[in-house]
Amino acid sequence: MFRRTFFKAAAMLAATSMLPFPAFAAMPATVDKPVTITFYNYNLASASAGADATKELLAAFEKKFPNIKVETVAVPSNEVMSRVQADIVAGKQPDVAQLVFRDLIYISTDLGANALEDMVDPAELKDHLAGMIPQGLELGKVDGKTYGLAYTFSTPIMFYNADLFKQAGLDPNNPPKTWDDVNADGKAIKEKTGKNGFFPGAYGPVDGTFVYQSIVMSNGGNVRNGNTLTFADQNAADAVKMLRGMVDSGAHANIDPASASDTFAAGNMGMFLYTSALLSSVKKSAAGKFELRLAPMPSFGNKPTAPTNSGSALFVFSKDPLKQRASYELLKFLTSKEAYTVITTKIGYLPLRLDIVDDANYLGPWVKENPMFRSNLEQLNRLTPNVAFPGPNYRQVEKMMMDAVREAVFGKGDPVATLKAAQDDAQSLMP
Repeated sequence: MFRRTFFKAAAMLAATSMLPFPAFAAMPATVDKPVTITFYNYNLASASAGADATKELLAAFEKKFPNIKVETVAVPSNEVMSRVQADIVAGKQPDVAQLVFRDLIYISTDLGANALEDMVDPAELKDHLAGMIPQGLELGKVDGKTYGLAYTFSTPIMFYNADLFKQAGLDPNNPPKTWDDVNADGKAIKEKTGKNGFFPGAYGPVDGTFVYQSIVMSNGGNVRNGNTLTFADQNAADAVKMLRGMVDSGAHANIDPASASDTFAAGNMGMFLYTSALLSSVKKSAAGKFELRLAPMPSFGNKPTAPTNSGSALFVFSKDPLKQRASYELLKFLTSKEAYTVITTKIGYLPLRLDIVDDANYLGPWVKENPMFRSNLEQLNRLTPNVAFPGPNYRQVEKMMMDAVREAVFGKGDPVATLKAAQDDAQSLMP
């Protein structure tokens, strides 16, 4: 089951890792002549509010910096990394790319992204990063340097259908706080309404890993320790066994993971643990159908939760000094107070500048109208980095792990044995 199926990009990965990455000259203080930079962005490739909000931000940026033209390259999130690799190999150097944290180590060590500390004057960089949450900034660092500047960002949040809670005889003002509560409430919803009780967006090959890791880490587990895989160790395996137990009890829906978002949005599921980036689209779908509410992710008894991050960082690949300055101006603009006001209100991602949350000039009015969003903000105090895998086989290792998790949760075999077999197989691919 866990064959070593190498991705089509393997040859490209090897070729890319051999490219030379020369040091670069100091970038100018301003952009005083016309310049065009490329921006690889996956929000632009979506049909959601993310595309419209990103277009709005880029239009505002070009108005503020008339000498800078941003040439966008819209690529779906599951393809953008391969596209960046392919264009680098083809000699078409990207300038800025929106990429996910799972690729961080490879991007910094093999793909040639610029460390901001090597590119930007220390005082200027310090000035811009002031006010951004330290936990978020740490997510983009490798060996103490910032290769990815945290951009669109979320933690797992529990969406729940207050109407189904009422129909099942549950109190919608008292959402589940622990996994035992989720099991009990999920069974009640299933038995009394015929609808699905609960589902976590923890099983997708790409976007599910952060929810899965959040659950594992909240039980004191992890997926690796250095270069040793640990996703079959006791605490991690017990978290997966808990999910399997809820499938067996009927509390956890046994559906295609790809259909979970639509199932919840249609009003056919009581609880859905997933990224807050879905908030805008789910609110639109729920309008007139059911009352949507949010709650923090559940805990294992009294253990504090350890929500990990979903979302992306901005990476600069430019080697030309003028393009570096233009690229850095784009990074600064997209992670400014003004930008996070748009990103949070129109997409649903977390603002990485918490000083704007109650500011009347920024998020204050919106948060007053959407108080349930505070459930997600509160979790930032316990943010735990999403663990990326090292080495050239990192994506295959991750795939083998997630294949095993799905089999352990939905299959009929022993879940611990399933995880252990995958871990042993994947360990040989680790550096």
